[in-house]
Amino acid sequence: SAEVLRRARDAFKAGRTAEHGFRLAQLDALVRLVVEHECDFVDALGRDLHKVILFHLSLVPVVFNINLTTFSFLSNKTTALDESVVVSEPLGVVLIIGSWSSPVQQCLVPLVGAIAAGNCVVIKPSEICSHTAELLHRHFASYLDNVITSYLPELVEQKFDHVFFTGGVCSGTKVSQAAAQTLTPVTLVLRGKNPCYVDQQCEINAAARRIAWARFHNAGQSMVAPDYVLCHVGVKERLQQALRCALMQFYGSDPRESRSFGRIVTTENFNRVRDLLWRSGKVVMGGQVNEAERYIAPTIVVDVVDTDPIMQQEVSGPVLPIVTVQSVDEAIGFINKRDKPLCVYVYSSNSKIPLLLDQLSLNGRTNSEYLLLFLLTGGNVGSSGIGCYHGRYSFDTFSHKKACLLRGLRVECMTYLRYPPYEDRNLSLVTWASTLKMLLFLLCNDEKLCDFQCNEEKCCILNVLKKCALNKLEHY
Repeated sequence: SAEVLRRARDAFKAGRTAEHGFRLAQLDALVRLVVEHECDFVDALGRDLHKVILFHLSLVPVVFNINLTTFSFLSNKTTALDESVVVSEPLGVVLIIGSWSSPVQQCLVPLVGAIAAGNCVVIKPSEICSHTAELLHRHFASYLDNVITSYLPELVEQKFDHVFFTGGVCSGTKVSQAAAQTLTPVTLVLRGKNPCYVDQQCEINAAARRIAWARFHNAGQSMVAPDYVLCHVGVKERLQQALRCALMQFYGSDPRESRSFGRIVTTENFNRVRDLLWRSGKVVMGGQVNEAERYIAPTIVVDVVDTDPIMQQEVSGPVLPIVTVQSVDEAIGFINKRDKPLCVYVYSSNSKIPLLLDQLSLNGRTNSEYLLLFLLTGGNVGSSGIGCYHGRYSFDTFSHKKACLLRGLRVECMTYLRYPPYEDRNLSLVTWASTLKMLLFLLCNDEKLCDFQCNEEKCCILNVLKKCALNKLEHY
């Protein structure tokens, strides 16, 4: 692991990654990598996850983030006499640790920001998805000059300039603790129990189709999938029936024979999900398992209570528990009593619902499509992680904001007043100069005055400053 880090640091010190033309070329190469080897990625994901996907949908977040990510310097005029700029410079060598639930996307999306920011990158793909990891390792070397892949578990113990991790809470805690030993900053995007609220006022069939697709896509192994449903008691039976119809349309009468339904990634996760299923609530649809294939049928569980094992752990499998509530207020209370989720899904036609849901603290909220959450920018909070990414925020995550003040000799006639010895005349002139400087700042940045409450307040402030400056000028 030390050798991997040394190679990456040598590459960064060469300075090539900081060139804007190089960054653009690397982002272009990243898109070509995925597009030109689409069939290879589909095959690898099929071997690892029995994952049948429209692969171009997985490309959407990558291309979307490249389009959003810019890497121009930020400049900001602060006074008429000085110039202050904030320069975004690369952190150096960063580590990205991928997850098995979306082994391609959860490596490439943060990689876009790291490359755009000008870093050298060490990527540790999930070794659980061995075929996908091997494919990434092989093609990164062919397409990208500033990316190294490694599977060494002790990588996180090395002194990187930033560590980006996606995965479970337990693994994320270990990564955070290891990074803390070297004072390495981290971004953590953690799986959790994402609630889904179905209101009494909603189009139930559309809600059921969206929930069924989001929960059972990739056999339920997705970080942003709804983990459980909080259903208004008035639509419980209708929702169950609508979910049955949706699953029948998606996967047929025997999902095991469907080419559109995946498998659990490991035997360990299969056993864990099966045990959660058998120890919680009552199965009203599905429930069939086959250990040899790591197959668990799309399953709906009702009569679930808060103390059931399935409500205490993240599911990461094709099992959807349904909890009934009497009102949206009860649903909000239920969610707020638990750890903060990564996202919340809401299905309601009641215009007051969004206002009530502002009481929730979480990374994201949607009453629309599950896929859109892959594109949204949000900051992780609580047990959902630390930091944020997507688009410009990925660039910021992998950059250091360096403040620079550019000041020439043309202002020396005023700044000499700050030097000792300090006499009454000098101190008075300094006060006058400071007032004049603030006045010039306000006049040159008038658009920033919109932060004040009203035009009268703005005029009052300007008049006071003008009067103060003129009085000082007349005195001297």
